[in-house]
Amino acid sequence: MDLAMIVSALVAVAALVIGIFLGKAIFAKNTEQKIKDAEMQAAKIAEDAKIVAETLKEKKLLEAKEKFLQMKSENEKEISQRNQKVQDAENKLRQKEQSLSDKNQILQKQINENTQHKANLDKQLEITLEKRQELDQKRQELEKHQEEHIKQLEKISNLSAEEAKNQLIDAMKEEARTGAMAHIQEIVEEAKLNASKEAKKIVIQSIQRVAAEQTIENAITVFNLESDEIKGQIIGREGRNIRALEAATGVDLIIDDTPEAIVLSCFDPLRREIARLSLQRLVQDGRIHPARIEEIVEKTKKQIEDQVMEIGERTIIELGIHGLHKDLVRMVGKMRFRSSYGQNLLMHSKETANLCGIMAAELGLGQKVVKLAKRAGLLHDIGKVPDEETELSHALLGARLAEKCGEHPAIINAIGAHHDEMEMTYIISPIIQACDAISGARPGARREIMQSYLQRIKDLENLAVAYDGVEKAYAIQAGRELRVIVEADKVSDSDSDRLSFEIADKIQKEMQYPGQIKVTVIREKRAVNVAR
Repeated sequence: MDLAMIVSALVAVAALVIGIFLGKAIFAKNTEQKIKDAEMQAAKIAEDAKIVAETLKEKKLLEAKEKFLQMKSENEKEISQRNQKVQDAENKLRQKEQSLSDKNQILQKQINENTQHKANLDKQLEITLEKRQELDQKRQELEKHQEEHIKQLEKISNLSAEEAKNQLIDAMKEEARTGAMAHIQEIVEEAKLNASKEAKKIVIQSIQRVAAEQTIENAITVFNLESDEIKGQIIGREGRNIRALEAATGVDLIIDDTPEAIVLSCFDPLRREIARLSLQRLVQDGRIHPARIEEIVEKTKKQIEDQVMEIGERTIIELGIHGLHKDLVRMVGKMRFRSSYGQNLLMHSKETANLCGIMAAELGLGQKVVKLAKRAGLLHDIGKVPDEETELSHALLGARLAEKCGEHPAIINAIGAHHDEMEMTYIISPIIQACDAISGARPGARREIMQSYLQRIKDLENLAVAYDGVEKAYAIQAGRELRVIVEADKVSDSDSDRLSFEIADKIQKEMQYPGQIKVTVIREKRAVNVAR
């Protein structure tokens, strides 16, 4: 038992020893293999690192070369630019040197010429002094001969030298006056063609470029009816309808024997328009009684107010005017229903605005002044359509309204000064005055009152008859031409030219008239004999 245990122990020990040796051997083998693998991996890593290092090295070298080439290129470019600047500076310097050299040569040449010229002048001065002495001597001889000649003439003509001189002066004066008058006419015609050329161009272009229609507003409006049966409805029982309509609108309705027509009479075109539209609505509706009339008139007034604002806004948009106060826009719209001497006020104001803008532009006053001129041209007559009547003239009232609405001082001055009621302090003021005259005073723009027309014709004829030698004078073609008949024995042909010039000049200075007046002087010599 003990022996078996000992043997077993020995076997175990031997197995243990063998296992230890075998384990060491296996471990050593494995360790050696791992070492080899590690060495191989280390070698591989070292090889890879070497390749990466070479690649990185080549890349850095390439980048360094590129940067070097770039810096080199920039440096060469900068050097080239500096060289070019130096070259340009050298060229400019050479040009200046050449210019100075040329100027020096020219100056030297001028000095030489001046020296030569001075020598020539000195020589001519000596000759002139000699000739002057000779001339003085000859003049003294001539004066002596002239005195002897005058004495002989006085002895022959029995006239003193002073008397002969006066007669000669009188004759020369008359001759000079006739010649000077003809010469003056030529100068005036030439001056009109040349000196007024630009002014005429501006005015004519301004008028041609503004083709505004001219309408004549009357104090009545004719309302047409489909049948005369409606007149009875408009009049109403005992005339209550027509009285209600007249009281609501402030317009007189004239219903007479005129077939299918009613006449609306009122000095205010705005009231007439309200009455016309109200009457049109009442006739279409068929219900005509005082309550309905008042309702329709109120609605029509509101519609007209809206229409007035619409007309004002459309006008300022059409003219390109911005930032206008609402009260001024409404007054511009009211101008559509107002006339001045038969000329529609809105059409006149629009035409004046366009003329002002064109004239300011033609005069080269700048875009800002052009806009101010156009704005002032539109507003220059707003004093004619105030909400409340005052004793002020329309120019001063318009200036006050413009100032109240915050307009530019130049516009305020132009409105107030366009009839010379204020001093003109801005450049656009005379432009507005001139364009207002062009639009309003040109032929055909406005109706002329018959009494003033007849007075103007009479003054025109009286002005011509006041001249010596004028037998008769007739104003024809509505005052556009004045024919003057002179006495042939008292007025010569040359005097006729002078007379026509003087009459035209006096008309231009003393009278006011639209357009132009042609003065024609007629001189006729008749020799009459009777055979018996």
